[in-house]
Amino acid sequence: MKAIVHHRYGGPEVLRLADVATPAPSRSQVLVRVRAASVNARDWHFLRGDPYLARLAAPELGLRGPKVTVRGTDFAGTVEAVGEGVEHLRPGDDVYGEAAGAFAEYVCAPAQVVATMPRNLSYGQAAAVPLAANTALIGLRDRARVRGGQRVLINGSSGGVGTFAVQLAKAYGAEVTAVCSPQNAELVESLGTDHVVDYTRDDFARHHGRYDVVLDLVGNRSLTDLRRALTPEGTLVLSGGGVSRGGSLVGPMGLMMRGTAVARFVRHRVLPLSAVPSAANLAVLTELIESGRLTPIVERTYPLSEAAAAIRRLEVEHARAKIVLHVGSAG
Repeated sequence: MKAIVHHRYGGPEVLRLADVATPAPSRSQVLVRVRAASVNARDWHFLRGDPYLARLAAPELGLRGPKVTVRGTDFAGTVEAVGEGVEHLRPGDDVYGEAAGAFAEYVCAPAQVVATMPRNLSYGQAAAVPLAANTALIGLRDRARVRGGQRVLINGSSGGVGTFAVQLAKAYGAEVTAVCSPQNAELVESLGTDHVVDYTRDDFARHHGRYDVVLDLVGNRSLTDLRRALTPEGTLVLSGGGVSRGGSLVGPMGLMMRGTAVARFVRHRVLPLSAVPSAANLAVLTELIESGRLTPIVERTYPLSEAAAAIRRLEVEHARAKIVLHVGSAG
C-alpha cells in the first residue's frame, strides 16, 4: 500500500510517499481502508521528535528516530476486515477514529477507538473530527465541566481544536469569547461565538472582564496572564499547542507542567488537558454533528502525496480550522 513515511526526524521535507506492507488486524482491531485523513499539530511534533521529552514518553517515538514510521492519526474510511472479538463493526461500515499510521491507504486501529461515521458527513469532513473534537470535548465537558450561563474564553479559537471548542461551549449554553487574529474573526463569528478579541490589538487578560473558564490552546501566554482573566474560582484548562521548530526539551508541555505545580497553591482550578481517544466520545460527537450543533470546518484539502505541503501549511502558514488529506477517489 501507499503511505507517507519518515525514517528520521526533521521538517516536512523528510516525508516520502512509499510502498509499505498492508497491516493485518489482530485481536480487537479493525483494518480500515482510509478514504481521508486530517493533519494535527501532533503530526509535526512527532515528525520533528519534539519536544525531546516526548521521545521518552510516546510509544511511537525513539531517541534517534521514529519507531512508527508512517505518520498521521485521524482517519475516516471503510472497514476492510475485523479481528477476533470485534462485534460492533463489520466489513463495509463507514467509520472514523484515531490510530497511528493514518497517512496511508490502510490503517489498523483498536476497535475501542473507532466509531460509525456521522451520516451527514463526507469522508473528508469526518476525518477532520476525531482528535480535535475529542480534545475540545474532554477539555470543556470533562475538565472544565462547562454549564449554561458560564462565561468561557477560548484562546486559539480558529484552529482545529478551537473551532470545535467554540461550537461545543455554545452547545452547553455558555457565553463564548473567542481570541483570534482579525482575518479569522468572521470564521469564529459564523460558529456562534458571542464576542471576538483581536489579539493583535487587544489583551484579553487585561481588558475584558473575568471568565468562569479559560481554555488555552496556544501556549503563548504566561500562567499569570491566563489566571488574571479568571473569576476568583474560575477554571483554567491548558492544552499543549505552541509551534516549535524542533530542539526544545519540554516545548508546550512546560506550561502544563508549571500549571500542575501552581494548582496546589491557588484558588483557581488549573488543569492540564490530555485527550484519550474513545468510541464512546465519538458517539457523543456523532450525535452533536447529526443534530446540526457541531460542524467540522475544513480549510483546505490535499492529496495524500502532498502530505508534506499540508503539514507545512499547518505548522508554518498558520492554517485555520482543519486540513484534510484525500486518500483515493472517495475522500
